[in-house]
Amino acid sequence: MNTITDFQFKQRKYMPIFPKANGKTTVYIEGYPGEDDEPMAATGFHGVQITTLYDQLKRYFEINDLVRVGVDSFIYYSEGDITKRAAPDIHIVFGVEKYPLRHSFYTWAEGAVPVAVFQFLTDTTEHQDQHEMVALYLNEIGVQEYFAHQPELKKPTEFLAWKRGSSGNIVEMEMEVDGSIFSRALNLQFRYEEQPHIEVRLLRPYLPDGTPITTSLEEQHLKEAAEARLEEEVQRKQELEAEIEQLRSQLEKHK
Repeated sequence: MNTITDFQFKQRKYMPIFPKANGKTTVYIEGYPGEDDEPMAATGFHGVQITTLYDQLKRYFEINDLVRVGVDSFIYYSEGDITKRAAPDIHIVFGVEKYPLRHSFYTWAEGAVPVAVFQFLTDTTEHQDQHEMVALYLNEIGVQEYFAHQPELKKPTEFLAWKRGSSGNIVEMEMEVDGSIFSRALNLQFRYEEQPHIEVRLLRPYLPDGTPITTSLEEQHLKEAAEARLEEEVQRKQELEAEIEQLRSQLEKHK
């Protein structure tokens, strides 16, 4: 089984199972702004982190039409109150149609809330992201898991996650010995890798067995490598057939 086919098998094996939400796909509701004046990423380090993780999660969940992966877009969670909103760096919602794309996500209209939220820490929002936002996402909005990570390599390492406990309390999720945190909501592992050449501490997703979820560029490299191996095998086969034919001809001459 080749690498790409093997991953596709595992992708279906580990994909979470969940019911369809009871709401309606809602692209836009008048009166609820879909954007503000804030930039998508606070720094280049955050830009690399957000776009990379979004690419990986979007590609991984592409096979399921009922998974929405949102990036830096508003989540409105209280009908009639436009101040009740949040804009996490990345959020994932199960049970709702992937397309069409939305201006914002309206929990009451769609009948669902995100199962997981990812926030990447900045100097200005670090304290809020690790305190007030934890309670907002888990208690007020009803998100199952909330992850906070510092992607800038020169900053102190911070990778934390919280979940809602069985009694509704907030519980900090445990880190494994390899530095990973397992998401039961997504059935994925998350751990960071340091990339000194770009000074980024990159948070990445892995399957439960440790198989990495590749980026689009990495996937392209895997395909190119597989094609190169196939071409080499074809060439070796042709060379072997030519050698056999040459030996056969030599034997015929000596008869």
